[in-house]
Amino acid sequence: MTPTPIVTSKPPSTETAETTADFERSLAELEAIVDKLEHGDLSLDDSLRHFERGVQLTRSCQSALKQAEQKVEILLRRSGAEGDFAAAPFDADTDDER
Repeated sequence: MTPTPIVTSKPPSTETAETTADFERSLAELEAIVDKLEHGDLSLDDSLRHFERGVQLTRSCQSALKQAEQKVEILLRRSGAEGDFAAAPFDADTDDER
């Protein structure tokens, strides 16, 4: 009798949706913290606490973006597009999506 394997990971679509939701929540919280800090109405202790949380959120967002970048590179390589792409800086002011 062969034991049934136990699946411990989530399906990719669920995992991706959760990662996206976590990123969006972290980014929204980070934006709220920046707004609070910019207004200057917080005490020094509150400002330091918010700043520390902002650093944590920034690291979390950077990690999520790095993982997304790696997934895109893997997908491009699997599609046979290897060598047909290169990383380039993102400029939101240009309209290259035509």
